[in-house]
Amino acid sequence: MSGPLSAPNPTTQPTASSEALSGGFADASIDSAYAFRTLLDVMARPGLIGRLAAAKAPAPASVSMATALLTLCDSTTPLFLAASHATPALKDWIAFHLGAPLTNNPAEAVFAAGSWDSLGEVGRFALGSDDYPDRSTTLLIETEHLMNEGLRLTGPGIATSTALSLPQHWLPALQANHRLYPQGVDFFFCFGEAIAALPRSTLVEAG
Repeated sequence: MSGPLSAPNPTTQPTASSEALSGGFADASIDSAYAFRTLLDVMARPGLIGRLAAAKAPAPASVSMATALLTLCDSTTPLFLAASHATPALKDWIAFHLGAPLTNNPAEAVFAAGSWDSLGEVGRFALGSDDYPDRSTTLLIETEHLMNEGLRLTGPGIATSTALSLPQHWLPALQANHRLYPQGVDFFFCFGEAIAALPRSTLVEAG
């Protein structure tokens, strides 16, 4: 017969589970409604920089990315994590808070998250079709900063023009994506608590 059971030593337990359980919305109905409105606003007004700070996920996901994922994703939205963000802790957090199925196939993803370089070419993702342009992937991309300077944006939702601090070497891919319109992907750019969007309808040019 074995001896008496003893409580596990907490110092020997992995920390991923505790990270997974924390960082969700404090008030789901209010926080999700505010976040969803912010996401709609920045997508409708390219170049507008909004603030999302209601959720916190394990690194390397920013606060704005965590809040956006928690708002947009659920069990019906396959999510692709680039290698930059495919950490065990972040996967656990997604499983607990979102329930979104993770996919290794970019073309199957409704949403994709990671760094620009890690996500790879836009053409890997679902681009929609002439009949169903909405059946495309939305990319959430971490940036090193987010300000209204740099690349020039024009198009629907912009009165004249605006600017967004996206790296110059992203320009050819962003322009190629715009040329696919009405097909193509849409982007959210995340940095800290800041978030901005770039729909496929927006023309991007050198600043």
